[in-house]
Formats: sequence, structure tokens, C-alpha cells
Amino acid sequence: MNSQIISPDTSITLFVKAILVFESQKNDRVNLPFYADGYPGLLFQRCYGDFTIKPHDKKMPTIFLYGQTIKPISIDVTGPFQIIVFQFYPFVLRRFWGISPESINDGCYDLDAPSNRAFHQLSSTLSSSSNAENSIQLLTQSLLSFFDSKKYNIDFSIQRAILEIIEKKGQIIIKEIAKKEALNIRTFERRFFKETGVSAKQFAKMVQFQAALKQLNSKDFQKLTEIVYENGFSDQSHFIRVFKTFTGTTPTSFNKK
Repeated sequence: MNSQIISPDTSITLFVKAILVFESQKNDRVNLPFYADGYPGLLFQRCYGDFTIKPHDKKMPTIFLYGQTIKPISIDVTGPFQIIVFQFYPFVLRRFWGISPESINDGCYDLDAPSNRAFHQLSSTLSSSSNAENSIQLLTQSLLSFFDSKKYNIDFSIQRAILEIIEKKGQIIIKEIAKKEALNIRTFERRFFKETGVSAKQFAKMVQFQAALKQLNSKDFQKLTEIVYENGFSDQSHFIRVFKTFTGTTPTSFNKK
């Protein structure tokens, strides 16, 4: 299987963090694990075999939105296949689709239904193109057109807060962000949750976890305590507890896979 992370076109970087592509020409079964990262998104899949979300054993539509991944999941897919994921910043679902983000945490929203005319038609066009680059261009153009008329609806205080949490890799005091945005903490938390479907503290924890997971996967450490303290966890037991919440296993067991 080939995988790559692509930077989105500058025209959509206000809304899209990254584009992920997974492809295989082999008729093999592949399991792709996904963990909490703080980003909802749009997924398009072209698959000649099964495409199932585990542990729910749910077969998915060709194109759909997904909410915050809080509990660990995996995609079980039989090749050949092509999967394209547009990772959205967390405010996108509510502001552009009018979806309550909390309502699709660990869930999805079908864009391939005939009632959703624009994306249903796009799905048919994408399915006839096997080239990932062309598909990304088509998706980018469609999203840009969709976003452009609604971009002034953004809650810019929450957008700035999200970007700051990401920049600081989750290692930030939430009260300080609220103060910077001239909001009392209760108002800030209420608006953050409304826009993203998770609390600011939980979002920061996801971002912090992802930074630690990236270091663990890269083997860029000699002792586990390096990951613990470089990523702002109070101690090793705190790190293990957070890691187990988002993966269902300990860092040591995960690292042996």
C-alpha cells in the first residue's frame, strides 16, 4: 500500500489542514487504524472489494463526512482501492454544513445520497476517474465553491484558538486563550464546544496525544520518559492513561506492533 500526506491548495487552507491518500493495486486485505486527532473530514473511497469501519462492522458510502474520532477505529478494506481524505479544521462541519459537530462524533454523514445533489453528482464524476491527482483537484474545486459563499460565518475567535492549540501542540492553558480573545472562560468553552463538538481541553489533549504518537511511531526517543516530558505530560502514568484512552492499549504494547 502507498500512502502520502499532501498540503492542500492555498485556496482552501483556511478550512483544510491536510489531504491524505491511501492506494493499493493489490487484491489484499488492508487494515488502516485511525486515532483521535482533533480533525473531522471528508472521505472519498473507490474500492473494488469491501470497505468496512471496525469495530462497528459498518459498510460506508462512496463519499461522506466524518466527525471527531474519539474512540479508536480502523478501516478494513480489500484492494485494489483508493482512499482520499480531506482533513478539516474542527469548525467546518457546523459553519459550512450546518451539522451539529457533537452529533457525528465517532460517526458520519452521507454525502452520496441523491437528495444531496451536488456531492452525489461529484461522487459519480470521481468514481469514473482513477487518478488521485485529478480527484483531489475536483474535490478542491467543489469544496472551494461550497466554502466561498459561507466563509464569513466563521467564529474567528474560536478559529484563532484552534490554530493556537495546534501550534502549541496542545501544551497551553485554556484560560489564557480565552483571556486573549477577551472572553470569560464559560463563554469561551460554550462557543468552542458548539463549533467543534468537543471541549477546548479535550481538543488540546487530542493534539498533545497526536504529537506524542508521532514521536513514538518515528522511534525518535531512547526512553519513554523523553516522549512524556517533551510532550508536556505531567508524568509517565499520566501519559499512559491518556494514550490508553485514545488507542485502547499502552504505549509499550503499541510500540511492539
